[in-house]
Amino acid sequence: MKILAIETSCEQGSVALLVDGAILSRRIDGAANHSESVLRDITALLSEAGMSASQLDAVAFGAGPGAFTGLRLACGVAQGLAIGAGLGVAVVGSLDALALQVPSPRVLVATDARMGEVYHATYVRDEQDVPRLSGAPRCDAPENIELPEGRWTAVGSAFAVWPDALRHRLALTLDGCHDDLVARADEVAMLATHMAAGGLLRPPEQAAPLYVRDKVALTTAERLARGGRA
Repeated sequence: MKILAIETSCEQGSVALLVDGAILSRRIDGAANHSESVLRDITALLSEAGMSASQLDAVAFGAGPGAFTGLRLACGVAQGLAIGAGLGVAVVGSLDALALQVPSPRVLVATDARMGEVYHATYVRDEQDVPRLSGAPRCDAPENIELPEGRWTAVGSAFAVWPDALRHRLALTLDGCHDDLVARADEVAMLATHMAAGGLLRPPEQAAPLYVRDKVALTTAERLARGGRA
């Protein structure tokens, strides 16, 4: 399986090329650098592997939730490559990619969504050792997140941004917390292999980011009420 993956849902972006289980990847620091680096790094990865886009089995991208500009960039590049090479697209949740980094049976993923909210979802690993959603991703105030019964491992930037509302409040149900991990194209590519094998690729024109926030802009009063700044 040969998969090219793009992940630009947060400040630290990345691109990866998975070829028969081996991964080549490049990191992109700073959201402002994503648009000018993604295509350059993709070209470099394909060149390093001695491949062209037409030799791929699929193109994948981290669909979010996350920064809107980054999600649109990843989706647009993936669509363009897939259309040009006649490929399907794997639309992979960025929270799913984060969950895959933690080898725990039950994982709570939460990333900072700004505006006083966090994106979050819970995962339970299946018999193939793949984390499966146990509920749809949501966007909520950190103090409103509640966990099902059992022990969980936490991962994501929200635990560093909101330590009291999340990490400390949920401490009795957490076996560990990895607040320095971010979604990576490496895991997006890995999850895409399962989607390709399961016939879950989408035509490029049907690929779209995952938006879970109902309201993008808040009034000044709403930001202040949530602990933000005017």
